[in-house]
Order: sequence, then C-alpha cells, then structure tokens
Amino acid sequence: MASLLEIRGLSVLFEGKRGRVAAVEDLDLDLEPGEILGLVGESGAGKSTVGNAVMGLIDPPGRVEARSLRFKGEPLDLADEAAMMRLRGRRIGMIFQDPLTSLDPLFTVGDQLVETIRLHLGIDEKAARARAVELLGSVGIPDPEARIASYPHQFSGGMRQRVVIALALACEPDLVIADEPTTALDVSVQAQILELIRDLTKARGMGVILVTHDMGVIAEVTDRVAVMYRGRLVEEGPTARVLGRPREPYTKGLIASVPRADRRLHRFPQPPGQADAAPKAIDLGSHWLGAGTRRERSDVPVLEVEGLTRDFVLRRGILGIGEKRFRAVDDVAFAVREGEVVGLVGESGSGKSTIAQMVVGLLRADAGRIRFAGTDITATRRERDLLPVRRELQMIFQDPYSSLNPRLRVREIVAEPIRFHRLASGEREIQGLVLELLAQVGLGPEAARRYPHEFSGGQRQRISIARALATRPRFLVCDEPTSALDVSIQAQILNLLKDLQETLGLGMLFISHDLPVVRQMCDRVAVLKQGRLCELASTEELFENPQHPYTSELLALMPRLDGLAPAPAGALDGSSEANVYG
Repeated sequence: MASLLEIRGLSVLFEGKRGRVAAVEDLDLDLEPGEILGLVGESGAGKSTVGNAVMGLIDPPGRVEARSLRFKGEPLDLADEAAMMRLRGRRIGMIFQDPLTSLDPLFTVGDQLVETIRLHLGIDEKAARARAVELLGSVGIPDPEARIASYPHQFSGGMRQRVVIALALACEPDLVIADEPTTALDVSVQAQILELIRDLTKARGMGVILVTHDMGVIAEVTDRVAVMYRGRLVEEGPTARVLGRPREPYTKGLIASVPRADRRLHRFPQPPGQADAAPKAIDLGSHWLGAGTRRERSDVPVLEVEGLTRDFVLRRGILGIGEKRFRAVDDVAFAVREGEVVGLVGESGSGKSTIAQMVVGLLRADAGRIRFAGTDITATRRERDLLPVRRELQMIFQDPYSSLNPRLRVREIVAEPIRFHRLASGEREIQGLVLELLAQVGLGPEAARRYPHEFSGGQRQRISIARALATRPRFLVCDEPTSALDVSIQAQILNLLKDLQETLGLGMLFISHDLPVVRQMCDRVAVLKQGRLCELASTEELFENPQHPYTSELLALMPRLDGLAPAPAGALDGSSEANVYG
C-alpha cells in the first residue's frame, strides 16, 4: 500500500543578499493513512517550512527542490498552480500558525466557511451554512448559530484558532498539515480539538502532520515523531521511543527543557548549543534596564482591579431593540502586590485577554475601577496624564505578528519607545541599548537590520518582549508570552522574566493556558470561567488542592508527560545546564 505522503530529498532554499540559506535540507519523511506524525524542533528549525513546501506555498525568492514528492502515490507537481489549487482545501487542508492573518477581516467567519464549503463540495448555500454551524460547534465555539455572523476581530485569539481549524476540516481532506494548531488554546479546548483530530484520523484514514513545540500534545496524540534542527532531520521514530528513550543529544536536551507540572523549580533547564543564541548574562541591577527602578517586594498593591465589567455588542439594534450583547468580563476583582506575579488562567473566551487590554488602557471598562500605582486608570481621560503609567505598565501581546509594524526594521521597533519616553540622550546610545535588549531575548545584532516578516513566530515574540522591556517598566502584562515559542527558547525567555522579576522587583499579570508554565512562574493564580472569577489562591495551594470544580477540571485535562525521559540529574534545579546532554 502506497504512503499517503512520501517526501524524498526535500530542500527549501532562499536566495538573499547574504547568499543562499537552506531552511530545509535533504529531508526524507513518510506519512501513512490514518497516522499522526509530530514534527518538533526549535523556532527556525524548518518545521513550518516543510508544511508550506508540501502545500506549494513557498514564494520567490524561495525555491523548493526534491528528488520525489508523492501524494497518494501520485507525483505532487508544485509548479502546476492549477493542480495545487484543486488539492488545497479539498484533499490537503492546512491549519496555519497565525489565525489572525489567515482569516479575512472584511468577511464574517460564516461567509468564509460557506465559501470554502461551496467551492470544494459543490453544495447549495443553505446546506453549506448548516455545515458551517456544525463545524463551529464541533470545534467548541459557543452559540455557533449566532457567532457565525461575527467577524474575526470579535473573537478571542483561541476562538479564532478554532475557526481556522474548522476551515481546514470543512471539506474532510485526506491530509491535514497542522502548524501549531493548539498554540492559542486552553487545555479544555485543546483536548476537544485533539480528540476531534484523532477521531477523524481513525474514522476516515486521514493523515496528519502535526507541527508543534508542545511536547505534551506530541506525547498524547502522535504515532511517530520527527525532530528537526537547523533544517535537517535529527531523529525519527515511534513517539514512545523518541520521547522515552531519545538517542540524539539534541533530542535529549529538547526534552529536558519541557516544564513539569509536578513541582515548582527555581529555573527552567535549557540545553546548550541551541539554534538561537541564548540571552546574554548581565548584572541587571547595575544595567540600564535596572538603573533606578529596583523595588522591593511588599504587601502594597501596585495593581488593583475592582468590579471590572465589559460587554461586547454582537448584533446592533435600532434604539437598543433587538441588540445582542456578550458579557466578556463580569464583576472581576483582584490585586497584584509590588514584585508579585499573578497568573490568569481559564478557557479561551473566558475574558483573560479582555482584562489585560483594559488594564493597559486599550479597552474601556463598562463598569468597575483599575488603579495602577495609585492612579485610577478608568477615571483618567486625558492621554498626557497617563503617560507615566504608559511607561511603567507595558504589555507583551499574544500575537507577535500583528503587534509589530511590518514597515519598520526591528531596530526602529525596539528604539521607538526609548525615543518616545526620552530614556536615552543620543542616537548612538539608543542603538546600543537596542542591541543589548535584542541580546537579552536571544537575538543577535543582525536581527536589528531585518523586518518582522523575516523571522519565525517565536523570534517575533522575542522582539515583542524586547520592545516591552525598552521602557524599563515597573509592571508587565504578559498575554500568552511564550505561546509561540518552542520549549528551549521558552525556557530562555521565562528564565529572563524570572531574572527581571527577582532583580528589578518587576510585577506581572501573567496570562497563559499552559498550566505547567503558570506553576513555575506565578505566586498566585486567578481562575476565570465565562468572564467570572471562580478561584484565587496561591499557586501551590491551587495545584495541590483546588477548591472549585472547574479548576479541578482544568488540571485534570493537562497533557500528561509521563512517557517522557526523566531529566538528567542537576537539570531540574538548574544547577548544571551542560549535563542535559547526558
């Protein structure tokens, strides 16, 4: 029986001013019908490029070379655009990494689903709309009959990702290439989506290439796993063998970096010799970042939220008649003390990002009060009165691509807040600070000359973190700051945030659906469900003895990593990073 997908000698080459770069080099892979193959590796390893190459989505100056590419036994002719268009969507579906840029903001999600279904299945509009409602419900969109008329910007990041998944599965393809399909999803929806993919794979013999940095997802859902490093295949085999008994040093180091949920560690272990440079160690207390900003931990709240409420209009009416509203945040109250890290967790659409945007002033609250360092943000109307708050209160956004100006080079993106708040005296000093900030997040000096589109998703997130640090903030609102990062780079960034928090007394509101990361980073955790706060407790108490049934449900749904190889001695407490290679 022929393989569903057969790849032999695949190389993806890019020509640039600095010569030829091989994003993927001489790759051999096979995928059988009814099989889920996991593709893992660091940011920039070439994982997403493999999927784009198979779909024929590599644009010039990129070039695809292969000894053989076969789909269901037939040659895959990437040069025949008409043939590839017939395959895309109908026989080969793709779940893209960035849901915001893969949905058209000018059309409702229903319009986009119906168009796709009618184009490939040839059914009438009424049947296509019924199919679209069914798909939205199957991927966990609440009230799909009403939400089908919503636009992409009216959904949370996780809900947009679910819409993209529905689009990819709409025509029941033979092959699905899923590029980080659960990155923006909470554990409950992630479990639902993974179960849906598993069921379709078994029932229809569909093959899935699952590109992800989430080892928990790999452990739970894949049959085989392939590990990539700098565009090359490092190790491949059955999932249980590769994760439980890895043979290659790089694979061992990657697995050692996976956050564990069983206990809190002082630092995240990380392998040396990674594809991207590790952040440069500096004395933050005497560095520009820490100059004059050190604050000691105290019981005095730096951020206070009282009775916070926010509604969104789903359907407008005449004089309010027939208007339909959605309450995203409902009477939420909590406080963050000086130097404390408080986590916000809950399912996608529970109000986490809405709270974050209200805290930093991007959304107005319908009711309630937000105080930062004694300033009532909700009562202050003049923008210039909020400038001191803007400098001290910074946000790391969930979506790194849409939060970066595509027309600016990275050096201008990071320098902009330094110039605006007049934190350096001259251009030479500003550019020196930009290079130091980029080094802090694991990017070399050459990154300053490039544009956002030239980076992978994880690298763009590091640029966003460097920009947030550029104002020397007192408080960071981190909205899924590591959702786009692989486990080793995640370890670097989270260690950096820990260093900043401990050395500078930086406070944080840390929003994440990754519960093991929350356990490692947060002092206290607030649990949200449908816009309401259902539990607030110290991190250890919440993980060991949850009081609310919903919290217990979230913890029970965490992907289990019991099959992973144990971390080498010394790696867990960070006492020796070199020994993760065994």
